[in-house]
Amino acid sequence: MADALKQKSITVQAVEHIRQLIFDGELPAGSDHLESELADRLGMSRTPVREATLLLAQQGLLEVRPRKGVRISSLSLKDMEEIYAVLTELESLAAEEAAGASYNDEQLAVLAKSIDDMEAALKAGNLEAWALADEAFHSELVRLGGNSRIQSIVAMMSNQVRRARAITLHIRPAPLKSNEDHRAVYDAIRRGDPKTAHDRHRSHRQHAREVLIELLKKHRLQHI
Repeated sequence: MADALKQKSITVQAVEHIRQLIFDGELPAGSDHLESELADRLGMSRTPVREATLLLAQQGLLEVRPRKGVRISSLSLKDMEEIYAVLTELESLAAEEAAGASYNDEQLAVLAKSIDDMEAALKAGNLEAWALADEAFHSELVRLGGNSRIQSIVAMMSNQVRRARAITLHIRPAPLKSNEDHRAVYDAIRRGDPKTAHDRHRSHRQHAREVLIELLKKHRLQHI
């Protein structure tokens, strides 16, 4: 049992390391890598690396090619448009359901803290901290919605959104409107207003999509 838990922990580490290498552009889209190469790079045995690549393949970050290693997946503008279209509808539904759940302030504390953290990060000019807090907000929002299928689908797409955000984080305008939208969604959930929570979050996600797509087009990042 202890060996199994240790192996699982090493596999999780491998997933996180490979994911970060992809987000940092050190494993660029379209590049091919042998399992042994990745194992050497991470200082791990091939078993956890093999398990990690299978998990990352399920998340759409790479493709496992039998006897040829892995190929880092690319995302097109159309891919991002489709991903955001799905996320917009599912997260808006989660916001609506969260607003109808009669949560108290204690139950909404994590959501509130993520907004405070975003605002503090912007004041400090720390976009990386803002991005982490933004991710925490969306993750907690979906959890509060209480729909396990929405949680599963959103989790599957979250890595692809993170990848696009990592590329555009320092070339986008300061996300002031994003913080205002988050606060409005939180307020609607807190006072039990499902329609406002749904509509405000939907508008927020649609605006985020427009900003992202325009940035990718402007900087000619047709594939990421």
